[in-house]
Amino acid sequence: MKKRQLGPCVTFFPQPTTLVGTLDKDDQVNLMTASWAGIVSKTPPTIAISLNKGRKSYQNILARGEFVVNMVPAQLAVEADYCGIRSGYQEDKSAVCGFNFQSSDQVTVPLLVESPLNLECRLVQEVELGDYRLLLGEILQVHAADAAFAKEGSIDTRCFDPLVYLGGIREYWNLGNKQADAYKDGKQLIAAKQK
Repeated sequence: MKKRQLGPCVTFFPQPTTLVGTLDKDDQVNLMTASWAGIVSKTPPTIAISLNKGRKSYQNILARGEFVVNMVPAQLAVEADYCGIRSGYQEDKSAVCGFNFQSSDQVTVPLLVESPLNLECRLVQEVELGDYRLLLGEILQVHAADAAFAKEGSIDTRCFDPLVYLGGIREYWNLGNKQADAYKDGKQLIAAKQK
């Protein structure tokens, strides 16, 4: 495979598209699109998000010590993009997008109803990275769309239909078809090697 060098940049994809929910001092919900997000520990369950220190969401998380990470389904691509290009300091992005909220279990920040997967998080650590801050949140509760569990003993992942962001080329995509079962299909190579 022939390759070209791009130099040091943030081109790496796909990245999850999330809407990070926070509350300000007046209990107003703010949603910010973040694609720099990912699970970084299983024990304790922890997610990391990276935000610019000038963002309202960053200030809200510092003040409250909590946030909710809402997975964005593909049908909300336009709304997610809007929440990434507009500032919560100037407008109520949730109202413009027509979003709905419901109470969380463990934190005061509400869950985005339109999201099929929500993570309630408590801020446990902050790492300074230039103008950005890597925020580590312990996952206190996960909420998943009930429709994904319609068939006993299995999860229909099509109910989540996650939107992904292609950093560097600035495009949103949905996921295609399943290619393999994790922790299972790779064992074929183990078996072949043992022959």
